[in-house]
Amino acid sequence: MTKPASDSALVEKIRNLSPERLAEVEDFVDFLASRDRDRRLTLAAARVSETAFGAVWDNADDAEYDRL
Repeated sequence: MTKPASDSALVEKIRNLSPERLAEVEDFVDFLASRDRDRRLTLAAARVSETAFGAVWDNADDAEYDRL
């Protein structure tokens, strides 16, 4: 993986883009932010559901499958 550009170098690169490319960069940044929000939400939902699913996951019948 390449070393990320410094903030000022990145800003300079963005300033040199055409308006069309700038719109693409903005869309991509929005996509990344949305993906990060979705991942955080998924992880939070998984943590909250662990307690609710505890009875389903932790029982004698299920223990047989755990040993397989």
